[in-house]
Amino acid sequence: MTDSAQEPAADSRRNGRQAGPCAMVMFGVTGDLARKKLLPAIYDLANRGRLPEGFSLVGFGRRDWSDAEFCAEVLKHVQAGNRTGFNQDTWDRLAGGLRFVSADGFDNETAYARLGTVLAELADERGTESNHAFYLSIPPNSFEMVCQKLASHGLARRSELPEDPWSRVIIEKPFGHDLESAQELNREVESVFAQDEVFRIDHYLGKETVQNLLALRFANRFFEPLWNNQHVDHVQITMAEDIGIGGRASYYDGVGAARDVIQNHLLQLLALTAMEEPISFDADHLRREKEKVLEAVVVPEDLEAASARGQYTAGQQNGEDVVGFLQEEGFDPGSTTETYAAFRLGIKTRRWDGVPFYLRSGKRLGRRVTEIAVVFKRAPNLLFTDTDEEHFGQNSLIIRIQPDEGATLRLTSKVPGTQMDVRDVDMDFSYGRSFTEESPEAYERLILDVLLGEPPLFPRHREVELSWQILDPFIERWEALEEQPEPYAPGTWGPESAHRLMARDGRSWRTP
Repeated sequence: MTDSAQEPAADSRRNGRQAGPCAMVMFGVTGDLARKKLLPAIYDLANRGRLPEGFSLVGFGRRDWSDAEFCAEVLKHVQAGNRTGFNQDTWDRLAGGLRFVSADGFDNETAYARLGTVLAELADERGTESNHAFYLSIPPNSFEMVCQKLASHGLARRSELPEDPWSRVIIEKPFGHDLESAQELNREVESVFAQDEVFRIDHYLGKETVQNLLALRFANRFFEPLWNNQHVDHVQITMAEDIGIGGRASYYDGVGAARDVIQNHLLQLLALTAMEEPISFDADHLRREKEKVLEAVVVPEDLEAASARGQYTAGQQNGEDVVGFLQEEGFDPGSTTETYAAFRLGIKTRRWDGVPFYLRSGKRLGRRVTEIAVVFKRAPNLLFTDTDEEHFGQNSLIIRIQPDEGATLRLTSKVPGTQMDVRDVDMDFSYGRSFTEESPEAYERLILDVLLGEPPLFPRHREVELSWQILDPFIERWEALEEQPEPYAPGTWGPESAHRLMARDGRSWRTP
């Protein structure tokens, strides 16, 4: 695919957006996510001119830091992780609004009282106008407590009029561990914050390529006539990692690949792939179309035949010895938590009836990649009879979410020479080669949308509950079995049961 022009990647409408006066309170500010992603993203937003002059950030955590010590910590992570280059003037403006509130736990009443005092001071000193965003980068079992403490101390409030100060909450996944817990958590959070002020963050929805799905679908006329069960054979959605769980034992054990990734990331990608065109990008319109897809998802009756799970073992990956999942530090050697999960789902709509959607995610797989592969039905082979039928004329569109964001259209073409031989070739589009401006990091886009109060990229509670409704039957069956997931070697593409899942349908997984 040739690149006829070099154009800026950023949307001009978004380029002009700047958040209004506000302060953000970050719970879990000392965690990996905050250090590696959130703090650099906030600095980059400031450096791009997206934050107001008086924007303020309050860290809430267990460390016994002064404001100056917190400022030094933030500077360290900003310098290590920023994407826009370090600018001293930007940093000086941002540093003027950094504060820290020390707490020995999320139930510390004194700390919330101190937080209220700090926020009132920032309203006077920095002009934040008492607009507050609370970022909960904390364990899910603490969401409810923090929301209730914010409410009891008068820090979270519902706006009655458009000109009233606003309070918003940003909640990291996982949102619940099953349908029942998600419904309970939704009730608790929405008893404190208005529904439209709850931002359930899924960083995948902030990625440029995920949003480009909508452009590929609805801004290109030649896809629409083919985007249905008359022409599409099946869809594969893959999120693979080539690393293990590292130091995440306390989080990952009992969660696993299905709850960690498929319930949120992959089902959101499925919804965006299969949805009908919304009448606008308004949050209600976009979310409703995604909800319609999730409502129409069909879970197969034979759950065993339609699913696979596994655990990675010890072995070699990329030339290095790696330990198995059960030998990772902090893990129960009898754990039945899966590090690989795959499912086959259907969608009972006129457009997609009969088209299987295959979802898979795993750790210690062949390489790091997230992609959506729309595989079309084979063309009738009436002329090229010497060509291997298995490899003839099955076009596909591969949308790469990460790394190397872009898309590949796989076509069949004649091989140069005197013979009439054909083979598959790729037409490739890459963001890095086609646009001169680097795409914003996903958390930049999502944090800015929160501060602006623009929710289209955030699933509301109905989407979360529908996703759990799809996933729960598989997880309940696995837990009832009380047996170890099937082992698979590091660097491979999962357990044999995953390959059998596809083979039953006469198909096979793509090797990215």
